[in-house]
Amino acid sequence: MRRVDPTIEDISKKGRRRDAVFITLMVLPAVILVIWQMYYPVIAGLRLAFTNYNIQNINRVRYVGFKNFIDLFKPGPFNDFYRTMWNSLVFVLGALIPQLIIGFALALMLNRAFRGRSIYQGVAFAPWAVSGFVIGIMWRWMFNGMGGVINDLLVKAGILKEPFGWLSSSSTALFCVIVAMVWYGIPFFTIMITAALQSVPQELYEAAEMDGAGRIAKFKAVTLPHIKSVIILTTLLRVIWIFTGSDTIISMTGGGPAGSTQILTSKIYYQLMDGSYGKASATSIVCTLIMVLYTLFYLKITKFAEDD
Repeated sequence: MRRVDPTIEDISKKGRRRDAVFITLMVLPAVILVIWQMYYPVIAGLRLAFTNYNIQNINRVRYVGFKNFIDLFKPGPFNDFYRTMWNSLVFVLGALIPQLIIGFALALMLNRAFRGRSIYQGVAFAPWAVSGFVIGIMWRWMFNGMGGVINDLLVKAGILKEPFGWLSSSSTALFCVIVAMVWYGIPFFTIMITAALQSVPQELYEAAEMDGAGRIAKFKAVTLPHIKSVIILTTLLRVIWIFTGSDTIISMTGGGPAGSTQILTSKIYYQLMDGSYGKASATSIVCTLIMVLYTLFYLKITKFAEDD
């Protein structure tokens, strides 16, 4: 039996060790950057959530245990947590459902070949290129109670006798924010569902037609099964983005009037602006847990993993 020269084995081992060290050194900066940018803020936020850290009283920071969480859930005349949670639920559902329906309808329309389709696609996708903060400012001007375009159109159409303060009324402010978020989110559903529709093999539609299937039957038997996973994922992502979409609310209403448009994530922003880093961290942890539980529950009831 031929024996391998031990010198060659030693050289091979040294080469492998040298390669491993080189790869580690090349990857290490990226790993450190990820830890610094992602995991350190999470750990720091967890630590702050159990302290009374306030930027206005930074010299008296101490560990307070679960006090921030208890104060967050404790009912009281000055605790707006439960109203904020209700606003968050109304905001998410009120914005999500119209986005999905209108986005789906536009995707079905844009999936057909017609003259000028690319122009319509550009117009339909344009709002998605604008930041939520800018959209909030734009719709704040449109809903302005004095010279807004919404009031101007409604007065000229005879629907209103005089301009109405849409954003200054607690009964209509949240509705206005939902309208702005619906307009903002429609392109996302349109883009994703259009791409999914274009990936459905045409042979399946031809086979369904040979079997005598009509439009509704083809939609139920061919289209929906192929785009179901895309709808599930886009809905999941959009719920998370709406729930965390405080930038539109901050620029449009600032959470007012009287907290009628305040949601959980915008509450965190104003807690930070007040310097209450400990309370803001506790609220952030609650938001994260809500999103994690929602994701697990949503994927469970939609049976996404099984279908995939």
